[in-house]
Amino acid sequence: MLDRRDFVQQVLTDRGALLVVSGLGAATFDVAAAGDHPLNFYLWGAMGGTAMTGLGLALARPDRRVAVLTGDGDMLMGIGSLATIGAVQPKNLGLVVLDNGHYGETGMQPSATRSGIDLVATALACRFKHARDVSRIEQAAEVRALLHAGEGPILVNARINAQEVPRVLPLRDGHAIKRRFIEALDAR
Repeated sequence: MLDRRDFVQQVLTDRGALLVVSGLGAATFDVAAAGDHPLNFYLWGAMGGTAMTGLGLALARPDRRVAVLTGDGDMLMGIGSLATIGAVQPKNLGLVVLDNGHYGETGMQPSATRSGIDLVATALACRFKHARDVSRIEQAAEVRALLHAGEGPILVNARINAQEVPRVLPLRDGHAIKRRFIEALDAR
């Protein structure tokens, strides 16, 4: 099992111009802990919508690589987005699911992945080009390379420890996050 903060830090090392969309709660805290960046688009209340936000961005900007980092609860709530992404086949989109087998934001109830629901098999059935589980920190470099250069759509299911870590709160003003992201996107 992976330490979530170490894994996210290593995946986002040398990120360059990678556009990052993070799911509510712990995924956003992890992305912020790896370093606040104007090309981070933090979602604060869109449970189940993170992958579709990433898809919209990937379609709007096919010239840019888009990485979505979210939790298993968010991905399960938006499970239909895998079918839509598979049908559209965005070559520049990668999803990283931080899977601790729990709904961390609502009290650590077990999620369906803890009961054996397989997000990798689901992504493959939805015609993702790459889908894999990772559980060793040495695989972070492979994930980073895949997000930067692999043909999408991509899904990486990162098996992380179900640990509580301190919250790192980035900007929480949705309008300010949007403006900052757009300005940074237009500048590059």
